[in-house]
Formats: sequence, structure tokens, C-alpha cells
Amino acid sequence: MYTIDKLYESVVRRGAVCVGLDTAPSYLPPREMRNAVSAAAAVLDYNKAIIDATFDACACYKVQIAYYEALGLAGLASYAETLRYIRKKNGLVIADIKRGDIADTARQYAYAHFTGEFEADFVTLSPYMGMDSLEPWLYYAKSTGKGAFVLMRTSNKGMRDFEYQEMKDGGRLYHAVGDKLSGLATAYAGAYGYGAFGAIVGCTGQEEEAEAIRRKYSNLFFLIPGYGAQGGAADGAAALLQNGNGGIVNASRSILKAWLMAVSNTADADETTLESIDNRTAAEAAYKEVVSMRDTIRNRVKE
Repeated sequence: MYTIDKLYESVVRRGAVCVGLDTAPSYLPPREMRNAVSAAAAVLDYNKAIIDATFDACACYKVQIAYYEALGLAGLASYAETLRYIRKKNGLVIADIKRGDIADTARQYAYAHFTGEFEADFVTLSPYMGMDSLEPWLYYAKSTGKGAFVLMRTSNKGMRDFEYQEMKDGGRLYHAVGDKLSGLATAYAGAYGYGAFGAIVGCTGQEEEAEAIRRKYSNLFFLIPGYGAQGGAADGAAALLQNGNGGIVNASRSILKAWLMAVSNTADADETTLESIDNRTAAEAAYKEVVSMRDTIRNRVKE
């Protein structure tokens, strides 16, 4: 069984939200930062509180390694423990590492992130060194069911610099990536028709374009970034799903900083109010944001 099948089933049970644990120390309640032995320890405690609060309302988690690398060796230890904590709860986790290198190097990356201390269920990959850079990762798809999401059409402003370049034979560069991935999906198809390797497709583009992408690549499971803080809306996200599944919609800052937004919207908020927030209160705000996001997307799918 491919892990992508487990992700599909998780969406059925819990909705299409993917909680991004791109956790910067500045996102944490001030009192929690002051009381922690280190920034890395504070981030780990915060992550655990968020995971516990949101576990039954989201399909999976995405952990962006850069936020932990920035905190040094202690940060990487917190990264590893965050992955373990999710997987011990039988949750699914995406290691957002965006690796892409020649085959021998990719083989080492795959070993590092699909086994051992950094083991995750999925990773994110860049395809622009060619298909041979993906092959070592496919070994784990065949042997353990692991999966990956490959950059196709992203959600950042610079996506048009390269991804939208017109190809000689028609279409854009991101279509060339999608075509290759769709072929892989056919070769590594799971029980629900989606390939072990999916695609990263942002929801900040035009809704009509999103619908066209969804129709063209019906066998690709999408990781959909850009919701919330990056400007993506529920309509664009819903357009990239198939009957509410076939993709997960990621949000990070809007969930991790939901407590701060709640405080800001309080009419009599002051320094005392800010200081009263702890991880438990922040996690409750994160849960409410996840549920709101999940239900909003579900309602858009039904319309």
C-alpha cells in the first residue's frame, strides 16, 4: 500500500487541511519563549501543543526544515522530534526539504529523509535536474510505500520567471513537469488512482487555470500551498481538488499565528492580554483556524 492511499483516507476522515509547522520563534507567545531553556525547545513544545490540538481536524502536517536549520543543531533535534511525535500518533508528515540533485547525492538524501532520525512519510522535491534526480526516491516508493510532492506550479511571485516559460512543442514548463509526473503516477498508482509521487500546485493563480490543471492531471495528488498568508483563497484551493479529495491545502502562518490575530481583534487588548497567552491558548486558536479553513474549503467544493 502506498502512503498516498493513507493520505487519501485521511482526507476522507479529517478534511483536506495540511498544517504547516514552519515554526519561527517569533510566532510563539512571549511568555513561552521566556520560560523555555532555548528557542529550539520552545519551538518543539509549541509544535506538540499545535499537533495535539489539531490532530483530528487535519489530514497531515508539513514541516519546513529551514526553520529548524536556522536554529542550529538544537533546531535539527527539534525537527527530528517533531517528525517522530507526529508519526508516533499515527499521523502523516511531509518533510518540506525541496531536494533535487544528481542520482548519487539524491540517494543519500533519500536515505536520510526516508529512514533514521529524519524519517518522514513524504518529502518535497525539485525536478529541474531531470528525472534521474527522482529515481533514488522511487526506490522507497516501491519498497516502503513512501511518497513525494514535486514542484510543478508554485505559489510564489517568482513562479512566472521559469514555470510559465512557453515550450517549443506547446504548453508551459510546468506542463512538461506535470506530464512527466503523470507518467510516473501511472507506473506507481495506488488504490485510489493517484501516484505515489504527487505535485506541488499553488492556489494563488487564476481559478480557471486551476480547474484546467486539475482536469489535465487527474492522477496526481496535489500539495496545495499559498492558502491564507500567501493570498490563496478557498475557491482556488477547491478548484484543485477532486470531489474534495486528491489534494491537501497547506497553511502555516495563519494557523501558527492564529492566537496573535485573535488578540489583535480584541477591543481591549493590551500587554497584559498578550502576556496571558500560553501554548494551550495558542493551540486552541490554531484548532479553530484549522476547523474554519477545513469547513470553508468543504463548502466551496459543494457549491
